[in-house]
Amino acid sequence: MLLFDGLVKSFGSLRAVDGISLRVNRGEIFGLLGPNGAGKSTTISMAIGLIQPDAGSVTYEGFGSPTQSLVRQNVGVAPQSLAIYAELTGEENVVFFARLQGVDHPLTAAREALERVGLTPRANDRAGTYSGGMQRRLNLAAAFFHKPPLLLLDEPTAGVDPQSRTNILELIRELANEGAAILYTTHYMEEAQKICDRVGIMDEGKVLVTGSVGELLSKHGKESVVMIERDGVHTRVCTNDPLREVAAALGTGDVTGLRVERADLETVFLSLTGKRLRD
Repeated sequence: MLLFDGLVKSFGSLRAVDGISLRVNRGEIFGLLGPNGAGKSTTISMAIGLIQPDAGSVTYEGFGSPTQSLVRQNVGVAPQSLAIYAELTGEENVVFFARLQGVDHPLTAAREALERVGLTPRANDRAGTYSGGMQRRLNLAAAFFHKPPLLLLDEPTAGVDPQSRTNILELIRELANEGAAILYTTHYMEEAQKICDRVGIMDEGKVLVTGSVGELLSKHGKESVVMIERDGVHTRVCTNDPLREVAAALGTGDVTGLRVERADLETVFLSLTGKRLRD
């Protein structure tokens, strides 16, 4: 559905995106993962034609390169920065965007979308009175009310409470099951491990690896993770010898908590880049 071929974008001397080639299929959630500044949002901006690549191409299968009318009809975007109007009600926000899209029955479309994100009880309240999680759900409703075949979701759970995060992730999975192709950018690896069919790990403008979570763990996640707690402070240690790390930690005499976990996507990222995820 969505194809990136050799995408390059620089801002002055900064190479924000450096030769990305990816494909996102219908009915698939593709997680584009990486720390802040990895180039994820710049990639999204090129996918919707907001900025033009210096090299390479973006194409929508069966449609061609993104144009303003093509994006409006076939793409839903939930940007990292909330695209809602605080002075409007939840319903008025979605109706506004539905009218911009030229939807035949904007009020019906808005109400259906609000029902799916669980905001019907607060539909007539101003969005500025919503909690952070509710605003994120409204932001998502404004992206999919017209049932687009492609959804681009940029950090859709940033700053939300656990309950809202769970609701948002469940809805994203439902939309993919209904046939939408979803590009999901995040630096929360645990979310991607939970819902993504395939993932690509990105850093410094490059995609380092792609594959299913199982494939990446099998190939790159050889180490175990030892979580050590000392007076409420948690230390994460990746190691091929967890028993040695446990013994060393217990030998210090100040450990208040200890557990060993199998490798996860964060372990894979650390092994590939040597960086913490939330730089």
